[in-house]
Amino acid sequence: MKKFLFRVVLITFVLAFIGIQYIEVDRTNPPVKDDLNAPADVKNILRTSCYDCHSFETKWPWYSKVAPVSWLIIDDVEEGRKHLNFSLWESLNSSKKDNLKKEIWEELVNDEMPLKKYTYLHPNSSLEVTQKNILKRWLHNSEY
Repeated sequence: MKKFLFRVVLITFVLAFIGIQYIEVDRTNPPVKDDLNAPADVKNILRTSCYDCHSFETKWPWYSKVAPVSWLIIDDVEEGRKHLNFSLWESLNSSKKDNLKKEIWEELVNDEMPLKKYTYLHPNSSLEVTQKNILKRWLHNSEY
């Protein structure tokens, strides 16, 4: 009886897993209209560590097409874009940019960005001290 119950549960789980793959999700990259205009070193760091969630240039890996992981990734990207979107940066007024720069620096200093769960699968996205210093100069408008 236990084997039968185990098989029923397993089959139900497999069928549910297959079924959820048919739920449509929106993995889009709208056109970039007002991308960030920044020095090359700053832009390279941001592209490597931030753009997947904070721009319209998200690179969707294969696992972003497998539910339920896809739902988590899409939610992270939507939240990231809503809060800060480098693809719209140049359309922001200077006051908004200044506020966002302060927030970016606060997130970096507190090691809250990039998210730890992101860096596990994207180890190159972790920021080293030298990279943080480059961003610090840009964020505080020093030398740039």
